[in-house]
Amino acid sequence: MSAAMLRRDRRERDMADYYTLWVHQIKTPISAMGLLLQKEDTPLSRELTVQLLRIEQYVEMVLAYVRLGPDSSDYVLRPCDLETAVRKSVRKFAPLFIQSKVRLELEPITQTVTTDEKWLCFALEQLLSNAVKYTPRGTVTVFFREGRLSIADNGIGIAPEDLPRVCEKGYTGCNGRQDQKASGIGLYLCSQVLNKLGHSLELTSKPGAGTTASIGFDQQERVFE
Repeated sequence: MSAAMLRRDRRERDMADYYTLWVHQIKTPISAMGLLLQKEDTPLSRELTVQLLRIEQYVEMVLAYVRLGPDSSDYVLRPCDLETAVRKSVRKFAPLFIQSKVRLELEPITQTVTTDEKWLCFALEQLLSNAVKYTPRGTVTVFFREGRLSIADNGIGIAPEDLPRVCEKGYTGCNGRQDQKASGIGLYLCSQVLNKLGHSLELTSKPGAGTTASIGFDQQERVFE
């Protein structure tokens, strides 16, 4: 390996180490602010709680981006109670559901799957965040059928020409361009994480009628009734 390539690899490792350290450092004030906001229940504190939740999500996205390299080994696969993981993610996003006046319907889920719960929750949170964001005053339904965990909403949907590309890095589509805040990173990271876990992601949508995001636990031995 040439000296230039060694220097480049060293810079990349140093950058990854720095961002990893930064994420862990920034989590401390985020947690402190969250605890302070829990002591109040006012319209302002509720709005600040939602904005803090968004900051925390962006921070997690930075860490996921750093850890998604080809040499990453930050995955521990073990049996996971799927409903426990779903409820953990839903509880985290409860303030966002309440603020957006989005109703949640959670069907009973009895399956156990082999996965990394931490990374699966990261993917679930990206999908829940998108569902709430594009379903003003609507309904989000979470259910498990035929080996697939689905998050369905009755929101604005995705344009047919955008659907094949929404998981591409940096692609925001029509909805993202109208929103002016979309990064085009969330679904990309979600699909990459699920691929690392050996799961699949399928999106179906109809403009004006909503979107369904389904996580497939495709290997039969990884799904237990």
